[in-house]
Amino acid sequence: MKNINLLILALFGMFIFQSCEGPEGPQGIPGPIGEPGINILSEVFELEIDFNEGNNFEEIRDFNPAIIDGDMVIAFIQWDANGTSPIWRALPQTVFFEEGVLMYNYDFTNNDFRLFLDGPLDYSLLGPEWTDNQLFRVVVVPGELLSANARIDLTDYNTVTKLLGLSDSDFKRIE
Repeated sequence: MKNINLLILALFGMFIFQSCEGPEGPQGIPGPIGEPGINILSEVFELEIDFNEGNNFEEIRDFNPAIIDGDMVIAFIQWDANGTSPIWRALPQTVFFEEGVLMYNYDFTNNDFRLFLDGPLDYSLLGPEWTDNQLFRVVVVPGELLSANARIDLTDYNTVTKLLGLSDSDFKRIE
């Protein structure tokens, strides 16, 4: 009889604890881009720049509208080509000369971004292959995407464009 009462008490306890709902846990990380309910947009630009004394070896462009705190801007330069396929490298990129060091570099605020030549070198000594018709692609990566993909290699052009679902046609040239 004692065993039956214990068994009934155990079954009753299981039913009570099963029917209790615990508190809801924290919301999980958003899923990949393209999933229902997720709408992450990225701004992208392509610029061809001639660096010279007239523009102080830099190009400054405004964001319109300003980007959001937490967003990141990354820039790539077309470094070379493999046949008809461009080879993109993340900035900064460094070139060593006997006369000094040249860096293609960039910075940004919420309101603008700047592409510029940097380094201890007299830029007027550079040939046109280093200063003229330099092609850049600039990508604004939303902060929400960065927090969800903390281990992404932002220096790899192909990884970044794949993650954002970008193709070459998305990069509209700005003058």
